[in-house]
Amino acid sequence: MPPSVSARLRRLCLILGLSAATVACGPKQVGDPVKVSRSEYDLATDLWTRQREPRQALEHALRAAELDRDNADAAHLVSLIYLDFCQNSRIGECRLSDAEHYARRAIRAQADLLPAQNTLAVILVHQKRYDEAIAILKPITTNILYGTPEIAWGNLGWAYLEKGDIQRAISALNRAVAAEPLFCVGNYRLGCAYRRAGQLASARDSLDRALETPAPGCAALQDAYFERAQVHLELGEREQARADYDRCISLDRRSRTGERCATLLSALD
Repeated sequence: MPPSVSARLRRLCLILGLSAATVACGPKQVGDPVKVSRSEYDLATDLWTRQREPRQALEHALRAAELDRDNADAAHLVSLIYLDFCQNSRIGECRLSDAEHYARRAIRAQADLLPAQNTLAVILVHQKRYDEAIAILKPITTNILYGTPEIAWGNLGWAYLEKGDIQRAISALNRAVAAEPLFCVGNYRLGCAYRRAGQLASARDSLDRALETPAPGCAALQDAYFERAQVHLELGEREQARADYDRCISLDRRSRTGERCATLLSALD
């Protein structure tokens, strides 16, 4: 039988050398709050990334952020988890205002925390505040200290795409996939941009690359199957569209995209 959460926390206390009364492992707060904040942050990170327990992760990340208001990493983690709630259909909650609050707090604590700036821009795109997102992302794309420029270029292209500036979206997304050919989300968004520009062959090629990328998760990009099915239909390729709708549904019939694929597939019959 797998150990309970309380048992895991007790083991963590032993590993970290904490008493059962610390914030990380019990109801009382003793000791250096900065050190306890770091321990809470480490626990939250483990719960979110390895154990896939976002609600428990959020509880500990919030505690870390409140214990040390200068802990920029903790505030950023809170923002990321809130953003994950918006994208996780299993949770069914979306609190973008809270995500924005903690992203901005992380940046106030550490002005050069580029990943937090990128996260804030993503939140702003979700909020349809495209110009604000673009203003944040442009400097990141040219900052040599940012280790994943394809992400910044990809989000900049996404912001332009959602804004309706298709040519700038295509330019930015091409920069993203040139920087990292395995960036399948970049190729997916590039396919969306080409489709909106009426360049259907280029759209199909980009979506093919997205779904055929030999990297984890790329073959399961449900939205890419939906988009490619639409391109196939516009090109008169009904059987290819049917196959993509089938694959889309098989990934998750209950998601919004899965439901759209099911509806459109039934219309083909």
